[in-house]
Amino acid sequence: MNMRGFSLGLALLVLGTALSQPLAAQGIDTITQLTDNVYRRGGTSNVFMVTDEGIIMVDATCDGGGMQWLKEELDRRFGVPVKYTILSHDHEMHICDLDVFDDTAVSVGHVNIRDHIIRESRNTSVPQVVFDDYLEIHLGGQRAHLYYFGPTHSDNLIQVHFPDEGVMVATDLVRAGKSIGLPDYRDSNVNSMIDVLWELSKLEDIDIVVPGHAGLADQQSFVYFRDYLIALRDRVLDEMVAGATIEQILERVTMEDFSDYGNYENWLRPNVISMWDYLYRYREPSQGVPEYQNVYPIGFPIGAPE
Repeated sequence: MNMRGFSLGLALLVLGTALSQPLAAQGIDTITQLTDNVYRRGGTSNVFMVTDEGIIMVDATCDGGGMQWLKEELDRRFGVPVKYTILSHDHEMHICDLDVFDDTAVSVGHVNIRDHIIRESRNTSVPQVVFDDYLEIHLGGQRAHLYYFGPTHSDNLIQVHFPDEGVMVATDLVRAGKSIGLPDYRDSNVNSMIDVLWELSKLEDIDIVVPGHAGLADQQSFVYFRDYLIALRDRVLDEMVAGATIEQILERVTMEDFSDYGNYENWLRPNVISMWDYLYRYREPSQGVPEYQNVYPIGFPIGAPE
């Protein structure tokens, strides 16, 4: 049997099931097999690949039984140790408790991640191995490719690709289907994110994209989010250049042509406000600089006190 063909068939079955299944039904303390060797914990970015020589794990969660539950479950099911733990980025909800595996695993992350973890006292493993743009991990005849295409949702967010399994873990860069990918753009470089989403949409050997939350996605989801992000950025910027206030921008930038996107109703307002904040720091107006300074942050001018 062609194992990649078998994996693709399994991947399509799992993807279709996950897209139709609500997150609550998946359960945090459940494990779903995505391909021959790749598994996912609940609806999170906690994904792992099992080999004869050990396990490569991406991300973590403190929800449910935490990582101690998963450690015991992996030992019961597979009987091989976790050899590598990969931190997608420094935000604690995605890497919480990963130090549970420090007794057997080498922890890996982007070169920028250590300072954030140490400064914020994250409850996780501090990476022992760091990289800049690209790193390969080989274990038990399997490969993991780690990419950093530039700052996006943090200055240290990476993507993890299991090319032989057709799976990419793209934590906090996408949601399932046609959807807004992030609730807001704090700790983000929007212009770079737009470029990175395009790069991810063109990579080869990807059948399943695992987001940071909820259902599974595919590469078209990167395109959907990128289209929305470009439109939101350009519309907010045009209003700012025309001299509109944030209150006026909130009224005018309705993004109604994207109203069929997931999370439109609950995330549009914080999306507009945080995009305005990002662009406030991105541009310098030609006229009216003192007035421009006095409108940021909302309700707390940074200009001279009256």
